Amino acid sequence: MGGLAAAAALRQRGISVQVYEQAARFLRIGAGIQMSANAMKVHRMLGLEERLRKTAFQHRARRHRYFDSGAYESEFDMSVVERKFGAPHLMMHRGDLHAALLSLVPDDIVHLNKKLVNLEQDANGVTLMFADGTRATASAVIGADGVHSVVRAQLFGAEQPHYTGRIAYRSTFPSTLLGDLDIGDISTKWWAPDRHIVIYYVTKQKDEVYFTTSIPAAKPDLESWSLKGDLAELRSAFAAFHPEVRQVLAACPDANKWPIFDRDPQEQWGVGRVYLLGDACHPMTPYMAQGAATAIEDAVILARCLEGVASADLPSALQQYERVRKPRASRIQSLSNLNKRNWMRVDPNAPDAAVKENDPGWVYEYDACTAPLQ
Repeated sequence: MGGLAAAAALRQRGISVQVYEQAARFLRIGAGIQMSANAMKVHRMLGLEERLRKTAFQHRARRHRYFDSGAYESEFDMSVVERKFGAPHLMMHRGDLHAALLSLVPDDIVHLNKKLVNLEQDANGVTLMFADGTRATASAVIGADGVHSVVRAQLFGAEQPHYTGRIAYRSTFPSTLLGDLDIGDISTKWWAPDRHIVIYYVTKQKDEVYFTTSIPAAKPDLESWSLKGDLAELRSAFAAFHPEVRQVLAACPDANKWPIFDRDPQEQWGVGRVYLLGDACHPMTPYMAQGAATAIEDAVILARCLEGVASADLPSALQQYERVRKPRASRIQSLSNLNKRNWMRVDPNAPDAAVKENDPGWVYEYDACTAPLQ
């Protein structure tokens, strides 16, 4: 997401870009994603807002419920978000967002099946070496290659991210499988002492439902962003939950599981002409739904810092990108890792939504398209 957003934002500013993707093809992987107001301001600048509004689910409220009784712990009116922060908060299928971002870049600049194995840089540029034996050169390189970033390892040495001791099961499936259950125009997070599940629709037509969980689990043998999940194991993990949750899980035909990793905020995001973006430099747990959003913010700040910059000045422009982005990204990263239960408390009438740490105003009001670059 961050890499494609960066390519699109850089091209908008007249900067020539090539995208190297290790996957052999793009798939519509079954996962939902949230684009909050801060991210939607970037999509507005990229020209995608109306496309996303036409396909995404805009929930009326965000609700927290106790896992067993179903009693409401809290409810947040999402109409406050657009009114107060200037853009909507949309829920969508990750594949739909990826397709929208991909539509912004020409096919001929996206190179598939390019797994990076090494890179070298000098005062004039960077050479990339791929597993298929090919090479590419560039004036600068942005590594948007995730929590297990090869670019980061090339710059700073191998370092394993910290396994949090938790796994997220997740799935999208046709809502017709729910039978007579209507989960409503809301996103609901069901809390138990050591686990939770979030359930919401991902399409405007409400024809696809999504859930994601967080449960304690031993570290998997394989480290991957997505592994095949065991439905019996999943349902057993939520056997004590409210019947509505159990009905959703009973209807689920298939699920992946995602080991949740984190890192401490990174001291340095790049060296010379090679810098990192998104999860490669600030990997986030999913608890604030800001991982992709902050990567997309990175993309616009990067493009703004590089606009009109000569090749010789790229290293200093990339340093500016890091100086602008690191404080905000590190703060969100650290707060997300806490998995705070009281996230999303906001006073819609407060004159300053950024007063309290657990008030999302300081996250949602931010606009990467206009934020100062000092």
